[in-house]
Amino acid sequence: MPIRTVHSDRAPKAIGPYAQATIANGFLFTAGQIALDPATMNVVDGDVAAQTRRVLANLAGVLAAAGCTWADVTKTTCFLRTMADFAAMNEVYAAVLGEARPARSTVAAAGLPRDVLVEIELVAALPG
Repeated sequence: MPIRTVHSDRAPKAIGPYAQATIANGFLFTAGQIALDPATMNVVDGDVAAQTRRVLANLAGVLAAAGCTWADVTKTTCFLRTMADFAAMNEVYAAVLGEARPARSTVAAAGLPRDVLVEIELVAALPG
């Protein structure tokens, strides 16, 4: 089965030599999304909560382009500039994902692209 790329206009275009997401063997694998507004390609203003909302909106756009929803997500990896932002990120994450409970890892990363506060990537099972 060939690897397919996924593109959504509801997420920022890739800022490097990668795809927003790929589909392989029945799974969607996203690139890490940061808090870029897809219309302006600028980092949104605000704290980690505001950035997390934008990141999750970007990921929702990629999920939709692949025919998936949060209920199909099997794993997320969250990267934070500092673990001091965990509670604020987690509050937004829980509200957006609703009843979905994918496996998750959260780590602090010393340097994230564009000096953002949060980056999140995910894996989802394709429906059907």
